[in-house]
Amino acid sequence: MNKVILMGRLTRDPEVRYSSGDSSMAIARYTLAVDRRFRRNGDGEQTADFIGCVAFGKSAEFAERYFRQGLKIVVTGRIQTGSYTNKDGQKVYTTDVVVEDQEFAESKAASMSNGGGGGYEPSAPAPARPAPSAASGDGFMNIPDGIDEELPFN
Repeated sequence: MNKVILMGRLTRDPEVRYSSGDSSMAIARYTLAVDRRFRRNGDGEQTADFIGCVAFGKSAEFAERYFRQGLKIVVTGRIQTGSYTNKDGQKVYTTDVVVEDQEFAESKAASMSNGGGGGYEPSAPAPARPAPSAASGDGFMNIPDGIDEELPFN
């Protein structure tokens, strides 16, 4: 089985190109900085791996529209290796994650506070919601009155 799950921050805005032909398809390339679990040899410095990802079609269009440098995302996909000969005649080996699913790993507010540009700008403001009341004595939050019609279940 070839399955990869990564969580990291975009090192720069995705680079998007469109294939040529009758039915052009979006192809987005971006790099994720994924922190390693442990710090390096006692110097206390966090290390990261920089992993290239490529998304196709609707996923690529989504990345182009909403992903910006610094944004924390989760990617699910598969590893694909390949090779090509560069203009100097040297063989170059590649390893990329082909994106099957991608999603935000933090809220827009958290992204903005961490220096991410956040590309999402809603066309209309969200409807006002009643503020939740403080937690009751049993440790659960009280649901404010008037929010029942917004819940997706009964």
